[in-house]
Amino acid sequence: MTRKDGLLALLVVIVWGINFVVIKIGLHQMPPLVLAGLRFLLVAFPALLFVRPPKVPLRLLLGYGLTISFGQFAFLFSAIKFGMPAGLASLVLQAQAFFTIVLGAFIFHERLQVKQGIGITLAIFGLLVLIEGSPSGSGASLAGFVLTLAGALCWASGNIFNKKIMQLSPQPDVMAIVVWSALIPIVPFFAVSALLDGPAVILASLRHIDLTTLLALLYLAFISTILGYGIWGTLLGRYETWRVAPLSLLVPVFGLASAMLFLGESLSLLQAGGALLIMAGLYINVFGFRRRAPVRSTPH
Repeated sequence: MTRKDGLLALLVVIVWGINFVVIKIGLHQMPPLVLAGLRFLLVAFPALLFVRPPKVPLRLLLGYGLTISFGQFAFLFSAIKFGMPAGLASLVLQAQAFFTIVLGAFIFHERLQVKQGIGITLAIFGLLVLIEGSPSGSGASLAGFVLTLAGALCWASGNIFNKKIMQLSPQPDVMAIVVWSALIPIVPFFAVSALLDGPAVILASLRHIDLTTLLALLYLAFISTILGYGIWGTLLGRYETWRVAPLSLLVPVFGLASAMLFLGESLSLLQAGGALLIMAGLYINVFGFRRRAPVRSTPH
């Protein structure tokens, strides 16, 4: 990977890490599903006027949009709105990697490797430590963890639909999929919010939208989604997956750091231990236990 592309990958990871802080800020006076709906509305319009529809079966595009877009962010935004710390959310959401492995084993009959079993076990143990280490009143309630895990499961389900799309077209137009799939969750977001929050709450939040929320929406739609996924998709098309995908392990690092810096969130010693166990599980899942072979000196 060239230095320029390496810096672009790092930029995306930082953007996605800060994304969780921006969500927390954007939710200060707006219902979570309304904020999510507006995010995807901005992703879709006016971009779809300039991006051709992807050559993807409608059923797969619908599955992708309803899982990775609607399901993931409906649960994630709700979890953060109900008190899940942004930094912890950025970490727990990475459970999608393990859900993807399990779903792939059932749907595509992929064999589960030993390293993946160890990684999943470590991550589950780390999650239990995180929950146990969250003091009452900290906001990191069991409900927050469950909602975030539900978001991770939806993300993983979206990965399965994405793989099915890749099987039909090895080099799909990533930006076209991002933009056109953004149309799918808009109506469900507002419909479910109308049921849970009521039309009056939705209208009030739209009438009293402030500059902070607008800036958060612009970040979520244009920087995190269009710019982030656009660069990431380009890098995945340019390099092998194993060179690019592991860099996403840095997302919770920047998520936790930005939450500490901008929101004053902190981890207890027990929570830090749980976070390290989850990161270790993610690392083992990607890299296993390989060590670089020692370089032998050649005789002169």
